[in-house]
Amino acid sequence: MSQKLVERLQREFGADILATATNHGDESVTVAPERLRDVLAHLRGKEGCEQLSDVVGVDFPGRDRRFQVVYLLRSWAKNHRLQVKVDVAEDEAVPTVSDLYRSADWAEREVWDLFGVPFSGHPDLRRILCHHEFEGHALRKDYPIEQGQECSRPEKLFTDADVARAAQRATAVVSDPGGVVDEVHPSDLLTVNIGPSHPATHGALRAELLLDGETILEARTEIGYIHRCFEKEAEDHTWAQVMPYTDRLNYCSAMLNNSIYAMAVEKLLGVEATPRAQAIRVIVSELSRIIDHLVCVCANLVDIGALTNYWYLYNVRESIYESLEKLCGSRLTTNYARIGGMSHDLYDGFAAEIGHKLDQLLEGHSDVMKLVARNRIFLDRTVGVGVIGRADALNWGYTGPCLRATGLAYDLRRHAPYSGYEQYEFDVPTGEQGDTHDRIMVRMAEIIQSRSIVLQALDKLPDGPLNIDDHRVVLPPKRTVYDTIEGVMNQFKLVYEGIRVPRGEAYGFGEGANGELGYWCISDGSGRPYRMKVRPPCFPVFSSYAQLVQGGMIPDAIATLGSLNIIAGELDR
Repeated sequence: MSQKLVERLQREFGADILATATNHGDESVTVAPERLRDVLAHLRGKEGCEQLSDVVGVDFPGRDRRFQVVYLLRSWAKNHRLQVKVDVAEDEAVPTVSDLYRSADWAEREVWDLFGVPFSGHPDLRRILCHHEFEGHALRKDYPIEQGQECSRPEKLFTDADVARAAQRATAVVSDPGGVVDEVHPSDLLTVNIGPSHPATHGALRAELLLDGETILEARTEIGYIHRCFEKEAEDHTWAQVMPYTDRLNYCSAMLNNSIYAMAVEKLLGVEATPRAQAIRVIVSELSRIIDHLVCVCANLVDIGALTNYWYLYNVRESIYESLEKLCGSRLTTNYARIGGMSHDLYDGFAAEIGHKLDQLLEGHSDVMKLVARNRIFLDRTVGVGVIGRADALNWGYTGPCLRATGLAYDLRRHAPYSGYEQYEFDVPTGEQGDTHDRIMVRMAEIIQSRSIVLQALDKLPDGPLNIDDHRVVLPPKRTVYDTIEGVMNQFKLVYEGIRVPRGEAYGFGEGANGELGYWCISDGSGRPYRMKVRPPCFPVFSSYAQLVQGGMIPDAIATLGSLNIIAGELDR
C-alpha cells in the first residue's frame, strides 16, 4: 500500500522527490525543504494521510547538510504509513507545517529545542523540553552528555500583551448587540497556575490559566519538569542497557514499554521473538494495560471527588503488582523483556494466580460501574467536558483510548497486529462524544477486553524455547559461561561491546496504554544506538490541553486532565 503511495508521489512531483527508500518494511521519500509543504499538503489532502504522528530530528555532523528532519505520517482510513525526510544545513530553515497538522506545533518545537533546526513561520518557536534559560541544543552530537544547566527563574507563559489581547476578545464576546459595550479590562483578568505544585498535576505538569471570574479564557502549558534525557542517555549505552530506561517512560505500565522497545530493536536486527516469548509479552503487556487504566480511572475519579471507587479498583491493582513483582523481582520498574526474548520464564502457578486476581478485577469493576454509571454528580462533571471531535483528535496526533473515545475504532493490536495479537478475540471499545466521560468509559471497557486477552493467552501458551537461538543477540546460558572459554567470550562481548545491530534504521511501534508508543532506531553498526527517538502517546495529547479547557471552568480543567492520563515520564522522556 505505502509503496504504491510512493509511486504516485513520484508521478506527481517528479524530480522533487530526491530519493526513496525501504527500511525494514517502512517506505520513505526525501524532498527538498522548499517543497516540503507542497508534498505534505498533497499527502494530507489527496492521499488521506490525516495524521502527523511525530517529527524526528537526527544529527549527522559529518554531512554537508548536517541535520535530517523526518515526518512520520499515518493514514488511519487507508491503514498505511509514510516517512517524509528533509536534509538541512546547519543554519537552514525548514518551513513549518503546524498549520497543516496541529501536532507539528510541539513536535517542531522539540526538534528546534534539541537540535537547533529552525522552522520558518512557526507561531511559537520556544524551548519545550529544556528550560527557557538553557543554552545550546542537547541532542547535537557535540553537546556533552555530562553538561547540565540549572534554571534560576520561572517562565511567565502569559505576557502583558497576551492579557491585553485576551481582554479585547472578551470585550467583543460580552458586548451587547444593541451597541452597549461591556468592556473587559486587563486588570479584570487573573492568571492562575495549576501545577506543578498541585495534586492533579502530580508535581510534573504546569498550566497557566487566564481567567475571567472562573471561566478560562486561555490556557498555556509547560512541560519538562522530569525530563531525564532518555534519548541522550540511549546514545551513551548499549542497546540492552537501554531496556531499564524504558521502564521510566510510562512507569504505570513498564512492561508495555519493555516489550515494544524489544520489538523495535528486533525489527532492526531482522529477528523475531519465539512464540512463547511473544505470548508472555502479550500477557504482561495486557496486565500492564489493566493496571495503567486502573490508576488513570482511580485518580481521575478522586480528582472529581469520588474516593470510594479508588479502593474498589486500587486493591486489585496492588494485587496484580504482587504477581508482577514475584515474576521479575521488581514492582514498578520491571526490566523484564530482553532483545530476542525475556529475562526468564513464568513461575509455577502464575496462570492460576493471575486467573484468580482477574476474577477479583471483575468484581471491583462491577462495583465501580454501579457507583458511577448513572451517578448524577459524575455525569455532570464529565459529560460534555473537555470535548474533542474525531477530526481534531487526528489533527492533534491522538492515538489510543483518547482517540477511540471520539468514535474511531482503531487499535494497533487489531489493525497492525504484532506478537500474535491476530490470534486473540477482543473488541475495540469506542465512545461517541470524545469527552471526559467517554475517555473514562473507554478505559473501563478496555480493562475487560485486556482481561479476556490475558486469559486466552494463558490458555494457549505455547511450549518451546523462551529466547531465540542467536548468540549475537542473547546471552549464553550460565553453564556455558562457567564451563567454556567460548561462553565467557560471548558474554563478555555482548555485555562490554553490546549487540552489534546492523547499520540501518527502523520504526518499531505498538499499542501502549495511552496509544501508539514508538521507537525510531538508527544504528551505525556499533553496539550502541546512533539515535533513539521515542514517540510518546502523551506528548501530542497534552499539546491539545489548552484548547480542550478553553471556555470551561477550573474544575472542568481538572476533570479533563485526569481523563487524558498524562504520564510525565513518557511526556518529558
